[in-house]
Amino acid sequence: LEVEAKVGANPYDFGFNGATDSHTGLASSREENFFGKFVGTEPRPDRFYGEVIPSADPALRIITAQESASGLTGVWARENSRNAIFDALIRKEIYATTGTRMRVRLFAGWNFQPGDELVPDFAGLGYARGVPMGGRLNAPPKGAAPTFIVRAMRDPDWANLDRIQIIKGWLDADGKAKERIYDIAVSGDRKIGADGRARTPVGTTVDIAKASYTNTIGAPILAGHWRDPDFDPNQRAFYYVRVLEIPTPRWTTYDAVRFGVKPPTEVPATVQDRAYTSAVWYSPGE
Repeated sequence: LEVEAKVGANPYDFGFNGATDSHTGLASSREENFFGKFVGTEPRPDRFYGEVIPSADPALRIITAQESASGLTGVWARENSRNAIFDALIRKEIYATTGTRMRVRLFAGWNFQPGDELVPDFAGLGYARGVPMGGRLNAPPKGAAPTFIVRAMRDPDWANLDRIQIIKGWLDADGKAKERIYDIAVSGDRKIGADGRARTPVGTTVDIAKASYTNTIGAPILAGHWRDPDFDPNQRAFYYVRVLEIPTPRWTTYDAVRFGVKPPTEVPATVQDRAYTSAVWYSPGE
């Protein structure tokens, strides 16, 4: 946004892609089946402390335990064909995940109403009244603000969902970039406060000693409607959705149980896999 304000074009108007960056031909993105990024980090009892990036400076040294099993790219295509998938990539109707196969769909417009996120023809309504992830909002009607409808469904073979968030970025009056997180749907009986956040954590069911979890918390499906309460039609802005799962064991925890070794202390024992949609952009005068 800062670059666009200065030069008139945004060189970072990209879609969100996720990838494993694996070099083994075994590009597993699942935490319980992480096969390493290259041959030297394939599963074995002592792989946690293998050097991925050596350095005399401990702050710059990267060990295998710090690597992640992510990620994947989700594509909303009109059909399962090469041309349709590449068309979706070009129009940025895509989202990234940290390895989970959850489904996330976002539409933005000027007149979505509460309850539109629950209609049977969600996609039909979304395309008719707005733009999908990766799109751009046109000049607003007088007094209007961006409205959003979002649906998310968990990976059928993985963890329940914790919450749906919208992240907004904008330029303030001084041309400086700002960012704010809004929770728009949360699982359980938690409440979203006046500040747009649910401060109560979803909790955890992870048994670190057994490298297991249960789906007794969270929700398999979440949906939300949100209207920007602070919209300024004169400010450039972007909006994207982030969806979080409940905590699950990290791959290092699975390895520790599988090989009967101590887990590394340099990294957390659990993760919250998540998805990120491509942004919807707004620029004054367009």
